[in-house]
Amino acid sequence: MSNVIDYKEIREMASKFADSELVPRAAKIDEEGKIPSVVIEQLKENGFLGIYVPEEYGGAGLDYYAYALIVEELSRGCASTGVFVSAHTSLCVWPILEFGTPEQKQKYLPKLASGEMIGCFCLSEPNAGSDAGSLTTFAEDKGDHYIINGVKNWITNGKEAGLAIVFAKTRKTDDYKGISAFIVETSSEGFNVMKAEDKLGIRGSSTTQIQLDKIKVPKENLLGPLEKGFRVAMGTLDGGRIGIAAQALGIAEAAFRYAKKYASERIQFGNPLSNLQGIQFMVADMSTKIDASRLLIEDASRMKDRKENYSKRSAQAKLMAAESAMWITTKAIQICGGNGYTREYPVERHFRDAKITEIYEGTSEVQRIVIASHEFKA
Repeated sequence: MSNVIDYKEIREMASKFADSELVPRAAKIDEEGKIPSVVIEQLKENGFLGIYVPEEYGGAGLDYYAYALIVEELSRGCASTGVFVSAHTSLCVWPILEFGTPEQKQKYLPKLASGEMIGCFCLSEPNAGSDAGSLTTFAEDKGDHYIINGVKNWITNGKEAGLAIVFAKTRKTDDYKGISAFIVETSSEGFNVMKAEDKLGIRGSSTTQIQLDKIKVPKENLLGPLEKGFRVAMGTLDGGRIGIAAQALGIAEAAFRYAKKYASERIQFGNPLSNLQGIQFMVADMSTKIDASRLLIEDASRMKDRKENYSKRSAQAKLMAAESAMWITTKAIQICGGNGYTREYPVERHFRDAKITEIYEGTSEVQRIVIASHEFKA
């Protein structure tokens, strides 16, 4: 597939959309805490919600690398919009594409690709974050259906979602071995969106708590084998980390571009800031971290497209891109001085948006555990 995809054209298309539609709206999206419906409609119209869904299901039929490029550019324009697309695609579309039955794919993928349904991923709970094995949501077998009860936390796209990938135990255990995955329509009776989180960054992205109150789920909506849900979750997160790495890279690129522009135009002591070696060194380090992140993301994406084991590389990509984004946005504020600390300048928003990339879909500490486990594997 890679030999027929024009990646340069794809990046340019996403970049133009970001510059024309997202950059002018990003501050307002942050301030109001909501992605406007007009933007969501534009995402649908441009095919951004079905990037790597096969054409037979109404998608664009592209690959994961193309998807990463698009998420990067959308996130450069607006980090909230970037994660809206990333969570929908990586965390809901992909597991159905990978683990779903032919009937599940035919039923749900066209709706997800078109944006008729927005997707979300329900794994974390109030007392189960990085330790996914300790979740307590339970799915009771009732013959031809399951009844699911529990509470899920930190659900990206929780307000907009029409479809959720829900993880619940079908056998009571103290670890991950009894977890199963389910496809749940959010219109189901008992699927209740509770509080929306008031967040530091990515404020336009809805992050909610979900109550699952005696939800009836048909047996045919079991995703993957019974009690193999942990494998579904971890496989999904491996790919999701590439999407978050791309989001982090987009945020870093936005801050980097603004800081360079500011340094070139800001006159102090009779010269542009860009003439100062201290500023030049910061910019050099920013550039290097961005390029290193981009190369890791590309490599992880291409490994995934080739169906190689990319778990270590995706963890490296997310670790590098997330920590680089935090460092770069911090330095961007430093370059802009007092101005950078105000909401009149976009770098403070980039700084706030960058922090979450070190936390969700596996903290930086979890990424280090994943990487080390591969290095010490027998």
